[in-house]
Amino acid sequence: MIFEDIIKEARIVWARKGNTVVKKVRCTSGRRKGRLVSKASQCSAPPDIKKRITLNKTRRRMGPRMVRRAQRTKRINPASRRVQSMNKARRR
Repeated sequence: MIFEDIIKEARIVWARKGNTVVKKVRCTSGRRKGRLVSKASQCSAPPDIKKRITLNKTRRRMGPRMVRRAQRTKRINPASRRVQSMNKARRR
């Protein structure tokens, strides 16, 4: 029963946690559709309003800088490059 629920609402993918590569879950339904979370149960969890407001403020203040830094990390960091190749291999 639990296994079927996980399959319906999430897919397992590789992701980066710090400089290590770990398995995470990509939500396929619910409020967090398309987002990476550590547990499938988080896909349908209610939002934390305070965290949402804080992140919106941060994005308004530092949006372009956050984007540039994330792109650089994805290009340069060895763990990020490993994650990309592992997820590509999984799709094929």
